[in-house]
Amino acid sequence: MEERTRAYLRGRFSDYYRRADVPLPPSADEREWGFIPWTEGPDETMVRHRDLLDLGEVGAFLRRKRPRHVYFSAGRYETPGAATMAEKEWRGADLVFDIDADHLPTVTLGEDTYAEMLAKSKDALVKLLDFLEADFGFDDLSIVFSGGRGYHVHVRDDAVFPLERDERREIVDYVRGTGLGFESLVREETVSGLGVKNPTTRRTLPADGGWGRRAVEHIDDFVDELLAVDERDALLRLQTFDGVGEKNAEAVLNVVQNNTEAVRSGNVDVHPAFLNVARQLLAETVEAEEAPIDEPVTTDTHRLIRLPGSLHGGSGLAVTPIERDDLGEFDPLVDAVPETFVGHDIRVDVEREYELAMRGETITVAPGEQTLPEYAGVFLMARGWAEKAAE
Repeated sequence: MEERTRAYLRGRFSDYYRRADVPLPPSADEREWGFIPWTEGPDETMVRHRDLLDLGEVGAFLRRKRPRHVYFSAGRYETPGAATMAEKEWRGADLVFDIDADHLPTVTLGEDTYAEMLAKSKDALVKLLDFLEADFGFDDLSIVFSGGRGYHVHVRDDAVFPLERDERREIVDYVRGTGLGFESLVREETVSGLGVKNPTTRRTLPADGGWGRRAVEHIDDFVDELLAVDERDALLRLQTFDGVGEKNAEAVLNVVQNNTEAVRSGNVDVHPAFLNVARQLLAETVEAEEAPIDEPVTTDTHRLIRLPGSLHGGSGLAVTPIERDDLGEFDPLVDAVPETFVGHDIRVDVEREYELAMRGETITVAPGEQTLPEYAGVFLMARGWAEKAAE
């Protein structure tokens, strides 16, 4: 990045912070703070181990330092400004999740557009929220667009505050479906009643919550798929499962057609051949429904995370808090574009051809000097794909 570009961005970030009202996280004085300034050279140097006494009033600090990135710690400490973690005296930490397009199995880097990556990140976020709200019952959640290629979720429930790294790893394993075994998930039920001389047991997947609910919903969709096609196609579909030949496929299809409600309710003992299919359907469920989080972020009790309301120095977009009810309508390429950068055009020298979708319009840029809306120019410069041209 050339000095002209760096100076321009530094100045415009300062203009943003003069207008912005950046709220503090809860217990801000118990957290470590860090930032990355607009320094020369290819490397970004983190300044950390600061507390609020070091920074002073945060709004004034942001206006004065106009940092490239700003962070605060998920952990809370007795002495947050101490130089070592041992000296800080850890008290507990928020439970933080990071959804980043770089770690999503559905994203193809170099092929997916920025807008497509953000859309896939949002889909992953919705899956994560289902786990946190439906399975864990958390309601004190803070949802934030990271300003980059994903989302952060902060859980500030009292129950998670004291959890150590290994305990947080268990939560990670749960939302990822790591090590989820079929036998550990099924329940045994006693079958008895009028006319039943010798009570027996049957195995069912629990449909009332957790991974059992997801597996039963997947089985339900699979039943719909089989019943919607002709018998020949249904048998061919069943034979795609390991260990299911023509005979077993006929047996499973017969069960699905004649014991539909039992299958839909999670009864996996309706036929031995169906039990084999159900095991593989659970594996499909995990692959489709896991929350693909950046695991080290959640297990790290000392992690620094971006400050909501600050600017992301790699995009020029705002790190934006999102109300839960507003998530469906939230569009980061509209709602996270700072008003400070709207209504002005600037000259930039673009390095390569790029198609950028922002504020509801698509802007196609070619290599070379050109005039662009400032928010588009800031984005390209912050990404390292353009330099500030002389006006």
